[in-house]
Amino acid sequence: MKPASTEEQVLYAGPPFDEARVGDAMRVGVITCSPETSLHDVASMMVSYDVHSIVVKDVAPGSRPWGIVSSLDIAAAARSDLFAANAARDVATTDLVTVASDEPLAAAAKLMAEHGITHLIVVAPVTDWPVGVLSARDIAAVLTAPSR
Repeated sequence: MKPASTEEQVLYAGPPFDEARVGDAMRVGVITCSPETSLHDVASMMVSYDVHSIVVKDVAPGSRPWGIVSSLDIAAAARSDLFAANAARDVATTDLVTVASDEPLAAAAKLMAEHGITHLIVVAPVTDWPVGVLSARDIAAVLTAPSR
């Protein structure tokens, strides 16, 4: 496999890690599914959107997220015969960890490490409403971005 050129490898063009805020590195928008969504459909969403987590929320307007399904949750379910029968609600992590978009990126990395997780739901500072997702891969992109 041919390595990507330097131009293709640049995934982040914001401030350096020690100056970056969560909002500089996060993926804007929240991809959601209902609790009843099959794990097959959740896995398909991950592939289609090229993400490693899907936020679970009820379909009622204004409802707040109550869980998150990660690619690791899908992998764990796949090793059992229950994959086809399970839904998002059956494997979702419900102890959600959030971070405000204006927080330092270093604080978000610390939260991930303290909780042993790879995704944080990013919320707007004033409304506390979800506006994006920050992954450990997003932090890696900041740490490996070329110096300017």
